Amino acid sequence: MDDPSPSAPRKPRALIGWRLLALFYDLWPAAALWFALSFLFNLGYLLAGHGAREFVAPFTVLGWLLWIACWLVTGLYATVSWRRGGQTLGMRPWRLRVRAADGGRPSWRALWLRYAVGTLSLLSAGLGFWWAWLDRDRLAWHDRASGTGLQREPKRPR
Repeated sequence: MDDPSPSAPRKPRALIGWRLLALFYDLWPAAALWFALSFLFNLGYLLAGHGAREFVAPFTVLGWLLWIACWLVTGLYATVSWRRGGQTLGMRPWRLRVRAADGGRPSWRALWLRYAVGTLSLLSAGLGFWWAWLDRDRLAWHDRASGTGLQREPKRPR
């Protein structure tokens, strides 16, 4: 049984709910980037001589390039946000911040690794996120792989 005394070390919180809320908020700036990128791809397609009612078809070479470009631009949004202030727009209302294991600012390599493994975490039906409930340090797959962690900051007094 756990020791309820104040001197007993507390297990960190998994922050699953906050993480998912932040992801939902970040869906909207990401979608705006995807729309802009799709517009540019389709404009280029039109200027290359295709008809005005023709669009980049899915599962073609150009369609896959568009998917890759969307993944990269979303990664750029996330990694630049994490590097500059430790937060994306979706993390701000929930007071979440990405930190390196030593508490400092993570490297670019660690942030891109975090983003790549985070993508795999989502593609596996979120298993990488749910893993935080089982992990001894309450880290998700992308936290553990990149040597980063997510912390929730206390409210600032007004």
